[in-house]
Amino acid sequence: MLTYAITDPSTLNFNTLEKDLKNFCLKASMIVYRDKKTLTYEQNAKQFLKYAHGFDRVLLHGDYALAKRLGADGVHLKSTQNADIQKAKDLGLFVVISTHTLKEAKEAEKLGANMLTYSPIFYTPNKGKAVGTDALKAVVDSVDVPVVALGGIVSKTQIDACESVGAKGFASIRYFY
Repeated sequence: MLTYAITDPSTLNFNTLEKDLKNFCLKASMIVYRDKKTLTYEQNAKQFLKYAHGFDRVLLHGDYALAKRLGADGVHLKSTQNADIQKAKDLGLFVVISTHTLKEAKEAEKLGANMLTYSPIFYTPNKGKAVGTDALKAVVDSVDVPVVALGGIVSKTQIDACESVGAKGFASIRYFY
């Protein structure tokens, strides 16, 4: 099962970056640098990419042009960035996109995303009502692109529940911290 770490300012400290990334690598096979608020995203992304060794894929969040320019393996697009899927693919990037409905998942697949996250599966602070594993199964059964469960995944029991309905992996912030 794919293990996908999503970073944010609460889980990644640039003063201890190399050590933090080594710790993430113990549990995660793929990682994305995500920070929606920093004014130094590009500078931080350069540092992140410099030390993010040992992962199958290293992605940046949202900015496909920056991901290409800095040499990331790919980009994780927001659910509002469908129009950027083909642009990122044209640059040779691996494309993950966030989805929250079956309709969004089908559209992401149609537009050529390599993988999608579907969320929130379980309760996640400030992310709305959890959709649960039945909704996750409906998405998994409706698309051919790999579906990665996201949202509130903090335990082995939750990981197993996602895997049992066919998710190809899981993504989390808190599980890897």
